[in-house]
Amino acid sequence: MPLNACELEIDLFCRGMRVPDAVPLDGARGISRTRAGLGSGLEVVLPTGSWLKPQIWVNIPVVERFAQASPYVLTGTLGAGYAIHDDRDGSRYPIRIPREPAWYHRLTSRDVPMNRVGVLQGTYLGIYVNPVCAFWHYEPKLNCRFCTTGANVGDAEVVEKAIEDVIETCHAAKQESGITFVHLNGGFHGSNGIRPILPYVRTIKERVGLLVGVQLAPEKDFARYDELVDAGVDHLSFCVEFQDPEWFERVCPGKARMLSQDLYFDAMAYAARRLPHGAVSGEIIAGIEPLEATLVAIERIVELGAFPTVCIFRPTVGSDMADWPPPRYEDMRLVMTKVYDACRRHRIPIGAAPNIEVSIVVNPDDTALLAERTFAFYRYEAWRRAVRLAAGPMFRLRMRPRARRKSGTTEPPAAPANTADAA
Repeated sequence: MPLNACELEIDLFCRGMRVPDAVPLDGARGISRTRAGLGSGLEVVLPTGSWLKPQIWVNIPVVERFAQASPYVLTGTLGAGYAIHDDRDGSRYPIRIPREPAWYHRLTSRDVPMNRVGVLQGTYLGIYVNPVCAFWHYEPKLNCRFCTTGANVGDAEVVEKAIEDVIETCHAAKQESGITFVHLNGGFHGSNGIRPILPYVRTIKERVGLLVGVQLAPEKDFARYDELVDAGVDHLSFCVEFQDPEWFERVCPGKARMLSQDLYFDAMAYAARRLPHGAVSGEIIAGIEPLEATLVAIERIVELGAFPTVCIFRPTVGSDMADWPPPRYEDMRLVMTKVYDACRRHRIPIGAAPNIEVSIVVNPDDTALLAERTFAFYRYEAWRRAVRLAAGPMFRLRMRPRARRKSGTTEPPAAPANTADAA
């Protein structure tokens, strides 16, 4: 029986896809081995045929070892159109492969290729703004075992992004690709923390006019989040990764030793109080720790007023966990069903922000396609639609370039910038 678009998205994350040499991909977005490596697949758009949302973006694993045994095969051509064929039952899923934007290979005024500054992952722009996460510099290394930032930053992307390069890249992505959201992330940098990212946030808000998200290691001094809010940040995310303490320490040794699991949740709770409901997310990885722990983490995150961004584990090429098996589809479908149910019960306004489709995770609003059609479902969907309409003017206001602030001035309150973002 054919899968719906969200079910297909989940299964593609779990099984990957084969791309025969005979299938031409000229003009498609290239595989971007940047940031933590989650975007190292083929960008594809799945039509849903549903009133809930018209399409789903997914970055399909195609180079990992497990993908070579996938039952899914890409077929078609640019002229005739593409489809994904399932060898198991003969199902055929028409898809769209987005084109690589022209600005990718344009140079900034400092002669830096723009795609070495930031890349599209779905419809948003991702930029790793800090130098390589300090966990990679310890001996022995304390990097998260699923991450490839230490191999990517300085190779596929420049190590340090000058503010002017970031601004020019944001301008190009906004004008030519229609982005509304830029996600600035980085790793652990000790006491430097958030402060180096503040000029990027302020300058993007003043000179470009975009929704801006930030994802960094949690601060022990929570007052630093007030500085980010004052700078105009629209979204904060916290990569706690795991609920189970043993798995947290085993897979994320640097986070466990230098930060602690509790700090992630405490910082998330503080940020959720400082930003509007639904403007903060907690990121976790599904498919490594026991399934029950992941379900507990989802509930814990929504109870704080944040929304869960759940990454389906990808054994990325070059990572310490490259040879680990991917998770089972049945388990991941259960996890994503839990995401929708938890957001519905806690009235998290998922999908409220305009034109933010993240291809490297299952977006929380994608999971509506998994939900049972009950009265509670239709009531929540009606409420979500009302929230989107009501928040529209505020988002448009926050996406205007703003004048440089003077002392004593105030900014309009942040609107709920629901995004599903990951490094």
